Amino acid sequence: MSLPTLPTLPHALTSLTEREAITDALYRAIIGFDNNDITIFNSAFSGQDVVFEFNGKVVSGLDTIRTQFLDAVGPMDTTHTVSNVRVEVKDGASTAALTAYVLAQHCRPGEGQDPEGPKYLGASNYYVDVGKDKSDGVWKIQKTTAKTIWRQGDRSVMQRPATG
Repeated sequence: MSLPTLPTLPHALTSLTEREAITDALYRAIIGFDNNDITIFNSAFSGQDVVFEFNGKVVSGLDTIRTQFLDAVGPMDTTHTVSNVRVEVKDGASTAALTAYVLAQHCRPGEGQDPEGPKYLGASNYYVDVGKDKSDGVWKIQKTTAKTIWRQGDRSVMQRPATG
């Protein structure tokens, strides 16, 4: 079964409130993961000085984050659902912080439509520092700390395929 091609998604939406624009930085990163979309993924981050900490593993720099995380998760059939978002920002500030819950369902590439196929599900707390980019006015992630709270399913789903 062939899935339809998804439309190109803009990295900056023009009708967002300040709080929505801050939250959109996290949403763009998640959309990048779920659609293996490097352009929208890159638009979510402040650049090479960005830090991503996942369960104590600290990765610095956008190129390294892409290699360690997007290259592994992007090709998979995934959905990351964000909820319980809270934003802390002062009027006129160029930095903000948000917290959120993220529920992530993972399937091997091409196996998401198989109801009997292996799945791996995890729930995490995300703590995200964002800043408003001076060049384009878009809010971008500066640091993310994610901590898995629980997980279930077939852990082998998360293994990268062997390259030869």
